[in-house]
Amino acid sequence: MSHHGVGLRAVLRSAAFLTTGALAAALLTGCGSDDDVAKPLAAQDIDLVARSQVADGGTLKWAVDDLPETLNTYQADADTGTTRVAQATLPAMFRMDATGRPVVNPAYLESAKVIETEPRQVVLYKLNQQAVWSDGREIGAADFVAQWRALSGKDSAYWTARNAGYDRIEKIERGANDLQVRVTFSRPYADWKSLFSPLYPKDVMGTPDAFNDGARRKLAISAGPFKVDKVDTIAQDIVLTRNPRWWGRPAKLNQIVLHTVPHDKRVGALADGTADLADLDPADAERIGLAASGKGGSSPLQGGGRTSLSTLRSWARAHGLDSPDVKAGRTELAKAISDYLAQQTALKAYGVRKSLEPAYTQLALNGASGPLTDERVRRAVARALDRKEIARLVLTPLGLPAVPVGSHLALSGQPAYADDSGALGAQDTKAAQALLADAGWVAGGPVKEEKGQKAAGPERGREEKQEEKQEEQSDGGHDGEYIVGEDNKGDAGGKHLAEEGRHGGAAGAYAPKGTAAPAGAKAGPLAKNGKALTLRFVLPSGPGSDTLNTVATRISAMLDRLGIVTTITKVSDESYFKDHIAAGDFDLALYSWPSSAFPATDARPIYAKPLPGADGSVNVEQNYTRVGTDQVDQLFEQAATTLDEDEAKSLIRQADSRIWAAAGSIPLYQRPQLVGARKDLVNAGAFGFQTPVYEDMGFLKKGARVSASPSQG
Repeated sequence: MSHHGVGLRAVLRSAAFLTTGALAAALLTGCGSDDDVAKPLAAQDIDLVARSQVADGGTLKWAVDDLPETLNTYQADADTGTTRVAQATLPAMFRMDATGRPVVNPAYLESAKVIETEPRQVVLYKLNQQAVWSDGREIGAADFVAQWRALSGKDSAYWTARNAGYDRIEKIERGANDLQVRVTFSRPYADWKSLFSPLYPKDVMGTPDAFNDGARRKLAISAGPFKVDKVDTIAQDIVLTRNPRWWGRPAKLNQIVLHTVPHDKRVGALADGTADLADLDPADAERIGLAASGKGGSSPLQGGGRTSLSTLRSWARAHGLDSPDVKAGRTELAKAISDYLAQQTALKAYGVRKSLEPAYTQLALNGASGPLTDERVRRAVARALDRKEIARLVLTPLGLPAVPVGSHLALSGQPAYADDSGALGAQDTKAAQALLADAGWVAGGPVKEEKGQKAAGPERGREEKQEEKQEEQSDGGHDGEYIVGEDNKGDAGGKHLAEEGRHGGAAGAYAPKGTAAPAGAKAGPLAKNGKALTLRFVLPSGPGSDTLNTVATRISAMLDRLGIVTTITKVSDESYFKDHIAAGDFDLALYSWPSSAFPATDARPIYAKPLPGADGSVNVEQNYTRVGTDQVDQLFEQAATTLDEDEAKSLIRQADSRIWAAAGSIPLYQRPQLVGARKDLVNAGAFGFQTPVYEDMGFLKKGARVSASPSQG
């Protein structure tokens, strides 16, 4: 699992602050002008061309984070790699279009619609008469029944991650003929289009043993344009080849190889040809852009002459090569520079495709412990944030629309989207200070030093400060912390951040020396009952975390103006979610959630009120902020059971307004989607909301050109 984003459909299969008075009225009426249909902020960028312009054959080498632990998307350890395999090899009754809306997938369905609502909701699926599994058997009611029984939650022998939707099915029957499937629900289910996508064969779903183990490392039967040919645990590859029994438009590619490449190795993989397509971090995307424009950097190596060591080091630092393994001397630096320039030459064959992911980054506030248990403090933190500034910080340098996300439950372009942030209120320092004062946090109050802890600020000894300074300047691969808002820490903190910036922090994040301080006087440190208002900001430390660290630093500066001290703690990527976010070991954190076309089903576990278990534990599902209300739960349930789309949309927006008001999580910006791709690779890249069309991917025919608006013939 990436700390940047969580695969919603995969992860969500794994396992009270009431606002009253005027605010409550605003919550219920705050959607008045939201009926205008919003558009996606950024279009997909896939070099879309007609199939007639795509060459037949070839292998697409697609970089992925890890070899999936399972090929069964309904298991708890499924990930984005699992999803890609399923999309290419298995039936999906509905797929997402470019605006994030579910549409009938004609390869498998002629139609699907609600044909009865009383006394029960009945959905009739009419299957494509050509749709068959790779063993020749027709796709039919038996497969639907097997998947329902496996995922209904009634048989604990199936190790399913969740059963949302399937638990509402009463029965599944054959329709008027073998190509019709009737699904009857025990109670209304608005998100019925989310079901049976993907659909596994009854051979996988039919028994607990087959479900639990049969599809973890192989998928013997498939029904897509590709089939799983090999899972190579040595090479860390999954090889997909054309499915000879595919009845639709034949796949253009012979093979798709999902090849494991760590994020910090992806530029090298593109340069040496071991990857054709790879998600990138901003610094790597910038590097490919420079190579494509011919501005990759002229060589400091002067023919046969010798270049001074200081010149080589200066050039290396300017190009992000100032790592410990190339500091030893001229020979090492010269080799690193030579390798870098060779890669820049190879990278001219690649471009960067840019869009916005169907996911947003949020600031999570842990409402289960510490000062943030008080809703007033959470609201004060939220109202201290200039979300527009944060969005610009991340997205403007990338040439992407810098618009803050206004909803927890949808993104711009989706039907349920509306900017409901007014339920919380805009950035307002005075309002934030008033909330803190009302909660008892005042400036200049006495602070008692707790036994066993180091004193804060200038009272600490010189040796301790020097040790901290050295830790801050060490490489970011180790756990560590530094404090924003303490005295005498500006120089060290600034150097630490500057070092991050050299390794790919968002451009424009750091002001040059001498720049005037932001407007607005800084408040004194806040205290209550002898304790300073200090929040622990937990962040990942691994490759690709520069943007999150830059955002966290800017947020910390905004809170510092209120007198809130933030202690930034960096932990390893491996422990970030499991040991800190999921365990509740944080005050503030940054991580991302994908949007969904089915928020009443998919987003409910993220915002559901935590419930005590019989054993005394608390079930938080995926609500890692531990902030929830009965009202939000009720609105989700109502939205999931109404078959009136307008009413469902209204209920979702009401739920979102209440989530904003509770201030457990603050959406910041839609995540950038940066993809390095061979320039002749078409119908692939930054997909945005849309489900990839795997059979249309391929390489451009010689002499063909990318058309602005091709017809898919």
